[in-house]
Amino acid sequence: MVTSDPWPAPRAVAPLDATVRVPGSKSITNRALVLAAVAESPTSIRHPLVSRDTELMVGALRALGVDVTDGPDGWRVNPGRLRGPAHVDAGLAGTVMRFALPLAALASGPVTFDGDPRARERPLRPLLEALRELGADVDDEGRGVLPVTIHGTGGLRGGDVSIDASASSQLLSALLITAPRYDEGVHVRHTGGRLPSAPFIDLTVAMLRDRGASVFVDDSGWKVAPGPVAGGEIVVEPDLSSAAPFLAAALVAGGSVRVAGWPAESLQAGTATPAVLARMGAECRRAGDALVVTGTGRVDGVDIDLADNPELVCVLAAVAAVAQSPSRLTGIGHMRGHETDRLAALARELTALGADVVEHDDALEIAPAELHGGVFHTYDDHRLAMAGAVLGLVVPGVLVENVATTGKTYPGFARDWQAMVDGDAS
Repeated sequence: MVTSDPWPAPRAVAPLDATVRVPGSKSITNRALVLAAVAESPTSIRHPLVSRDTELMVGALRALGVDVTDGPDGWRVNPGRLRGPAHVDAGLAGTVMRFALPLAALASGPVTFDGDPRARERPLRPLLEALRELGADVDDEGRGVLPVTIHGTGGLRGGDVSIDASASSQLLSALLITAPRYDEGVHVRHTGGRLPSAPFIDLTVAMLRDRGASVFVDDSGWKVAPGPVAGGEIVVEPDLSSAAPFLAAALVAGGSVRVAGWPAESLQAGTATPAVLARMGAECRRAGDALVVTGTGRVDGVDIDLADNPELVCVLAAVAAVAQSPSRLTGIGHMRGHETDRLAALARELTALGADVVEHDDALEIAPAELHGGVFHTYDDHRLAMAGAVLGLVVPGVLVENVATTGKTYPGFARDWQAMVDGDAS
């Protein structure tokens, strides 16, 4: 959805003082939905994220014959026989286009996948080749991207498989998350370059084990034994990646922002964000169930590897653009295959506002410079829109193009952001 007029990013004219509640984790919600679809009994998913990405996953399950009903505090998923013919709209959601493909291989009948134009450029070939090795009938006409048709036969042999998941950890998680339903389970070996976003794979493993699956991880890879997946209840944590711009706001604008419901322990990659902001000058502490970040408005640059926390990169690049010393963000080359080529987009948009940015294959270097207002384009990327909002706190005249794209993972982001600036958030 594209809005006709850019959104004037609110400027902080005084130190912030706000409490915010971010919606549920997309990563947990969409994994929970897939696990519920292959469970032996119904699952109640409480406090899920309800956004474009998760509604697309619900749509995928329903298209495959899974009964998903709305409840007062989430969804109830009643598993059933997976079947085609069906069509799955993946939108621009990596979790949908990747996690639902093995589900389709377990269905009876053909299932076609397609999505937004950019979805046809996101990496899929390693997953499609791996599914073929495991016994799936995959028709992609040799493209290695959407559109794809899976001719499901009601099951998948499984077994040993190698995959190069250096483009996205989701390629590996996709093979694991439905593996208890494969006849032989799966033994996955990662080949190729550095595996990015490792915490997201750990999250997949933990959620499988929580549902009763047998998962063994060692130097040879990931082994999931065939067996039942339990239903029951899954409670979704707040999305710590979506909390990042609010935490960063206190650092760049000064004052304090409290994120309510911050989990005491979590496998989300966003648990590392407070430590990163602390290196840049923030004070981070717990107060009851909230994480409190306090800043003075002074920002120190940082040299940091973000391969394990890629969803922070866009916001952190905006923070680095207003820092008093240079920053270098590394380990992020795989982000060229995200909703957009995030490295190129950040370099282009920050430079257009006066920033000093050098783009490398796997890194961004950002040096202090005098910024000015202008339109910050988002390329249908929710994290870029959030980065533009952070800049607008301290740079007059920033206009965020298509802020509505935040609805991919955070419906109501612009409303909550304005409330934070106004001091009305609670």
